[in-house]
Amino acid sequence: MYDVVIIGAGVAGTMIARELSRYQLKLLMVDRQNDVGNETTAANSAIIHAGYDALSTELKGKFNALGNAMFDQICEELDVPFKRIGSLVVAFDEKDRRKLQELYENGLRNHVPNIRIIEKDEVLAMEPNLNPSICCALYAPTAGIIDPWELAAAASENAQENGAELRLETEVTDIHRLHDGSYRIITDKGEIDTRYIINCAGVYADKINNMVTQPYFKIRPRRGNYFVLDKNTNFVHHVIFQCPTEKGKGVLITPTVHGNILIGPDSEFVDDKDSMATDATRLDYVRRTALLTSSSIPFHKIIRSYAGLRATSDRGDFIIEEAKGAKGFINVAGYESPGLSAIPAVAKYVVQLLENVTGGLTVKESFHPIRKKIIRFVELTEEEKSLLIKSNPAYGKIVCRCETVTEGEIIDAIHRGARSVKAVKKRTRSGCGRCQGGFCGPRIVEILARELGKSMKDIPYDHSKAYILTEETKSPNSGNKQKGGLLC
Repeated sequence: MYDVVIIGAGVAGTMIARELSRYQLKLLMVDRQNDVGNETTAANSAIIHAGYDALSTELKGKFNALGNAMFDQICEELDVPFKRIGSLVVAFDEKDRRKLQELYENGLRNHVPNIRIIEKDEVLAMEPNLNPSICCALYAPTAGIIDPWELAAAASENAQENGAELRLETEVTDIHRLHDGSYRIITDKGEIDTRYIINCAGVYADKINNMVTQPYFKIRPRRGNYFVLDKNTNFVHHVIFQCPTEKGKGVLITPTVHGNILIGPDSEFVDDKDSMATDATRLDYVRRTALLTSSSIPFHKIIRSYAGLRATSDRGDFIIEEAKGAKGFINVAGYESPGLSAIPAVAKYVVQLLENVTGGLTVKESFHPIRKKIIRFVELTEEEKSLLIKSNPAYGKIVCRCETVTEGEIIDAIHRGARSVKAVKKRTRSGCGRCQGGFCGPRIVEILARELGKSMKDIPYDHSKAYILTEETKSPNSGNKQKGGLLC
């Protein structure tokens, strides 16, 4: 019997698990994917918002600025890349200026520090590549950029180091309430008994809720398309927003924490909760809309496009509460933007909710918040690289040329839990560069197979059914008659 089972191992589930691992609890995370952070967490804008746009009366407004202020310490503890680069919401006319004034006043109510409205000359001095038609901007210096994939992986690792368990490729199919008030979770891999459940299932949070109580909210997925530009573009240096609308924060232009430029997203409700395919028409909309911010965007440097889903509730706000009619079942639903920004504060709030349900939690004196440092070869000095290679020659073998990722780093990622090509990519950035894995992909498959003791044919790109290799072809040394190679 577990004390707490968290359904969903995105950034919400893993960060809540880390926070709960501070206490004496038998704790389990379950996720249907074969890695943590594989859905909404893996495809978003990667921004830590300052917190000026959500109303102070909403949970989004309550937790955004609070969560933002906590990222410096959390990212230091978990060794996750994070930079406070600030954000600009640009205005093109007096109507937009009035909107900026509303955002500014709301930011003050939300206790966002150091925000101010700046005029055109200062905006263009900060960002000379923006269109001169801009008249002013709201500047929020506390906004930041982060690697959300790494945050989820790091939180999961630290939670497990502190006693939590993780089961991947485990899909919840039903939940039964037992006579003593506990729950039996039915999965495709067997049954799990637990006293309490925390529902962090993203776009499926309503489906999970409806397994234990009457429906009282709905989740509609909103899909957003993005472009990724090559590294070293140095086109903008802050997160650049247009004035928000009822559909969200609009198309943005931002550096990523790893040096690329990200452009997007659009906003489109879809019926398919697994549909993360890009759409040419919507990408064209992103392109045209972004050109309003800057007419000189180097779109010829696009190296990738992708789409992600946001879990939008019919309440228009986060749903963080004990479910109606289901004691001990806590929903963390409707968890869209600014969910990433708010999650440190939300995780603490969920602990408070659980304490109210249980009557109190006992602190674990042995809790250790520090995740073991990750070796990032490209960031080392020449002396550090030389010493590292002497101690382990695998760090002297470059596998991903675009991102300068070594075999040693890939082996580290596998030992930290990566079981697919995408899982390695998320932890090391191999395959994130200009060639998008064209060079390093086959070698990563080989390393995964070797380290996991599997056939190369059994190594997936992403989920377990996303095969890469299908059958043997000719051996390079035996002519056409004998099989021996592998066919993609």
